[in-house]
Amino acid sequence: DSRISWALERMELDNKLQNQQVRSLSVGQKRRASLAVFIVRRPDLWLMDEPHAGLDQEGRQAVDDLIEESVRAGATVIVASHDLERVLNLATRVVTLSGGAVVGVDQGGNK
Repeated sequence: DSRISWALERMELDNKLQNQQVRSLSVGQKRRASLAVFIVRRPDLWLMDEPHAGLDQEGRQAVDDLIEESVRAGATVIVASHDLERVLNLATRVVTLSGGAVVGVDQGGNK
């Protein structure tokens, strides 16, 4: 399917990695494979736990771009991250937790 090929290319998993089993991929490549699934399926709700972990700078930027595109397309994206500086500009709302309790709710840097 062309969407699968495009998603693999977008996440830089085309060519030699395309025919590899996911379990044989590195942590970053597995993360990219998971993101390729998001691209193909286009879910309305994204639940992402530390989506930038294990990725190089280029991969982290690809995550940011996917989040922004998905939100513009109407998806709801919930990101749990310790990298507040990175996700703050992506967020429309930031909920801060400490010890399992909400300690703050703020507008994010994005609109």
